[in-house]
Amino acid sequence: MKTEDIKICVLRMEGTNCEQEIYQCFKRLGTQPEFVHLNQLTGEHEKRSLLDYQALIIPGGFSAGDYVRAGAIFAARIKSKLMKELKKFVEDGYPVLGICNGFQVLVETGLLPATDGYVSEYPEAVLNINDSFRFECRPTLIKNVSRGKCVFTKNIEGGRILKIPCAHAEGKLMFPSGKEDKILQKLIDADQIVFRYVDPDGNYAGYPWNPNGSVYNIAGICNRYGNVMGMMPHPERVFYRYMHPDWTRTEGDENGDGKKIFESVVDYIRKKF
Repeated sequence: MKTEDIKICVLRMEGTNCEQEIYQCFKRLGTQPEFVHLNQLTGEHEKRSLLDYQALIIPGGFSAGDYVRAGAIFAARIKSKLMKELKKFVEDGYPVLGICNGFQVLVETGLLPATDGYVSEYPEAVLNINDSFRFECRPTLIKNVSRGKCVFTKNIEGGRILKIPCAHAEGKLMFPSGKEDKILQKLIDADQIVFRYVDPDGNYAGYPWNPNGSVYNIAGICNRYGNVMGMMPHPERVFYRYMHPDWTRTEGDENGDGKKIFESVVDYIRKKF
């Protein structure tokens, strides 16, 4: 598939943010991103079909004010009217990325971690309130620990540490009581853990390097098939190196640490479809 023919659905609803930055990332890479409101996919206004796109991106923000809990209302609206189409989209191999609030939405829908299939009947995880009990907005260091399954890290060498900012109040990944060890081991065995928080020396460390207290220092996971990924940090905010907080004190080309995530998924789509 030609890059210029790739259509990216940047999904939005009341309370989402950073969709403009995501749009620009894909536009710079030569694809056709489009802002699509959830009501358009559910047929309530200016109908769009998800199956007309080659990727779905769910941005960050505070969808529906994060009432009930983060991402719950957004996910409920997806499950009520869009889940059949979304499940087919994922089964057909098309990529889905949830960033921050989008990660929370994917967990609420059962698309992540989905340890035994494409969608779990009930959520197998939750993104809980940060251990600090406050909103954490800071640069984070995350290590790519994917062993090759995740389509969003194909262009990132294993073990590379990326500096990507986070901005969330509920980013602590947790699993159901009594099942923590079992689910975590499933994720490790199936190569579903993509990013882990580290300190400047590459060690797995606690706060502030792990900004939320997430189990196993997890910053991002994918599904069993590698085409659905959720991550708490915001790669769209560091597409260029000058967007990094320390860019005047470091050397390198113009590329920021988030760019390769978007390049990876575009390359995957071009080669597969």
